Amino acid sequence: MQGQPVISVRELSTRFGSQVVHEELELDVSQGEILGIVGASGTGKSVLLHEILGLMRPVRGRILVLGQDLAALGDAARRALQARQGVLFQDGALFSSMTVGQNIQAPLRERLELSEELLGHLAGLKLALVGLPLDACNKYPAELSGGMRKRAGLARALALDPEILFLDEPTAGLDPIGAAEFDRLIRGLQQSLGLTAVMVTHDLDTLIATCDRIAALVDKRALVGTLDELRNLDHPWLRAYFDGPRGRAALRAPLEEA
Repeated sequence: MQGQPVISVRELSTRFGSQVVHEELELDVSQGEILGIVGASGTGKSVLLHEILGLMRPVRGRILVLGQDLAALGDAARRALQARQGVLFQDGALFSSMTVGQNIQAPLRERLELSEELLGHLAGLKLALVGLPLDACNKYPAELSGGMRKRAGLARALALDPEILFLDEPTAGLDPIGAAEFDRLIRGLQQSLGLTAVMVTHDLDTLIATCDRIAALVDKRALVGTLDELRNLDHPWLRAYFDGPRGRAALRAPLEEA
C-alpha cells in the first residue's frame, strides 16, 4: 500500500428514502494518518463510517479499503479484510456477559487457534497497551468506569493488530481530564504502532490534539484538509464550527499551554 491511500471513497451517494445524505462524496485516507470526520447532526458521519466498514451499502459509488473493492468481495474475503481492521464504537460496546479478558479474547478465538495460556497472555498485553491494570481482565464491563470501558473496548479493537483503527465518538461521555488522557493514548498508539485511524468526533479538543487531517461533511460532500486549511475556507458551517466560542477556546488552549 506504499504511496496509495489505504481507504479511497469515490462518487459515494447515500439515500434513505427521499433523504439524500451523501452525494458524489470523495475521500482518501493516507497510510499512517489520523483522519477526523466532523459535521453537523444528520450529515451522515457514522453512516459513512459504517459504509467504509462494509456494514452498510451506499446507493452508488466505490469504496476501496487496503486496495480491495468492498462491492466485489465475497463473504470469506470480506471477513479476512475485517480482521485487518479494529473498531471502537461508542462506550466500548463490550459484551456485558463476558469479562474484559473474555471480550479481548473473543476476536482472537474467532480467527486463531491459540492455547488458553497464550490467549490470557495476549489479553494482558492489550490491556497494558491501553493503560489498564492486569486485574481488569477479570472484571465485567458494568464494574468499570466509563473511561475504563473505553480503554477496554480499545484493547479489544487492537486484539488482532489491525492496520486501520476506526473510532466513533471516542471521547463522548468522558470528563475533560479523561478525554485529554484518551486523546494522548490514541496519538501515542498511532505513533508507536504505525496505525492508520479514522475518527468520528464532535470534540474540538480531540480533533486538535489527535488528527492530522479533517474531513468536514458539508453540503452532502467532504471538504478535506488540515485544520488550518479548513479554517481558511469560506463556508458558513466551517466558520461557525471553528470560529464560534467553543472553537476559539479549543484553538487557544494549545497556544496557552505552549
